[in-house]
Amino acid sequence: MEGDQKEKILIIEDDRFIAKMYQTKLGLEGYTVEVAENGAIGIEKIKSFSPDLVLLDIIMPEVDGFQVLETIRDDPTINSTPVIVMSNLAQEDHLKRARALGAKDYIVKSQLTPADVVKKIKETLAK
Repeated sequence: MEGDQKEKILIIEDDRFIAKMYQTKLGLEGYTVEVAENGAIGIEKIKSFSPDLVLLDIIMPEVDGFQVLETIRDDPTINSTPVIVMSNLAQEDHLKRARALGAKDYIVKSQLTPADVVKKIKETLAK
């Protein structure tokens, strides 16, 4: 990054504990972090916050993660925003659907520590 401008990450996650854990971890890593507690709010925050990366849960009330991915993909003002899907679901069809909708990576929450997730974020932002 140029100067001391921090990279911005938006976490779209309805589980407050998980969202707060990642918000704290990423803040300690030097990122500017915002949280949206559902997909509808997340879509608005992508447009207003202009994150460098989005961490996106799939199963959420109102607007789920797949709908968020579709909205991002179909909006030329935000469709270059990289998205890492974080889910508790390890089903192959979900992984394929997320990738088809433009997700850069798919993380099963129970399989990675927060430190592992930060590493994936750094790798994705470096690309």
